[in-house]
Amino acid sequence: MNVQNIPHPSFFIDTLITERIRDFAAGAEQLQQLHPQQVAIIYKEKWFNLFVPAAYGGLQMSLPQGIQTEESLAWADGSTAWTVTLCSGANWFIGFLQPSLSDEIFNTVNTCLAGSGKATGVAKDLGDAYEVSGYWNYASGAFIATAFTANCIIEKDGVALLNADGTAWVKSFVFLRNEVILHPTWKSIGMIATASNSFEVKQLRVPKNRSFTIDSNAAILDAPVYKYPFQQLAEATLAVNSSGMAIRFLDLCDTFSEETKPGSLTQLQLTAAKNKLQMARNYFYNAVQQSWQAHVQQQPFAACALKAVTLASRELAATARKLVDEIYPYCGLAAANPATEINRVWRNLHTASQHALLLSDK
Repeated sequence: MNVQNIPHPSFFIDTLITERIRDFAAGAEQLQQLHPQQVAIIYKEKWFNLFVPAAYGGLQMSLPQGIQTEESLAWADGSTAWTVTLCSGANWFIGFLQPSLSDEIFNTVNTCLAGSGKATGVAKDLGDAYEVSGYWNYASGAFIATAFTANCIIEKDGVALLNADGTAWVKSFVFLRNEVILHPTWKSIGMIATASNSFEVKQLRVPKNRSFTIDSNAAILDAPVYKYPFQQLAEATLAVNSSGMAIRFLDLCDTFSEETKPGSLTQLQLTAAKNKLQMARNYFYNAVQQSWQAHVQQQPFAACALKAVTLASRELAATARKLVDEIYPYCGLAAANPATEINRVWRNLHTASQHALLLSDK
């Protein structure tokens, strides 16, 4: 793939699948979760298993392949893409699970993990097991999840255990669907169909193999994708959701462009916006590809290469949001009507852009 000029997202997804996903997007908002037909497509295409080994029914994609797929899905429908991105990211944790747990969790083609990265739970070390209590927000895809992942602070004998640097020791856990309590807390203006609700466990006793550590040095499976740093993987997969939705917004804006109407969106403005977004995409994909090539060639990760992925991801997300907001006022009242696709794309993009990993730390 020539990352000097990455193709339009439509290049990476079948036209009929795109149309099918969009056919049910408005209905999914009414349901406040993905439409069953959209979910059926996800399972058929194995998108929750983008990074899962073939032995467990996965597509075992590389990171560059995965983000191409996720961007194309975001161009098709933001809620579908966000759910796939977050749940396939959680399914990626298979690389860090004990084989006995992987065999238990990934025993169906419809395996879908949802979860949260915040350490808002406490796991008491009982020696042969953990007792976990906690409440976690924003579990995208919770309505179809077969298991949940969550981070917890570890306690023993009533005392929080610490790392060498004095910070709290945090481990990740897996809970089965019947072990969690779901709470319908998702009330955002966009990404409505992701059903990113909250979940809770109360004094849940789980065996020691339910815990795992998300660190490249702790990976149990050998595939390169599990050795790639989690922060940059997460930033990259989230960023392409913003770019995919922004491209769709600009594509829809073509219908509002009238050269002859004073004060309206001109083709020149729209072309300039598309070119700026394309430049940000090219820079982003190049940064990811360079870091990935160095990784698979087993070259030591250079701090500058990883920093480039972080900066390119945040720049892509910021550029997508900025360009959409510059063009939005020219799109008329149709863009302000929640029943239209262009408004749904706008709402989805602005909801997704609230994710902390997409915000610049400059």
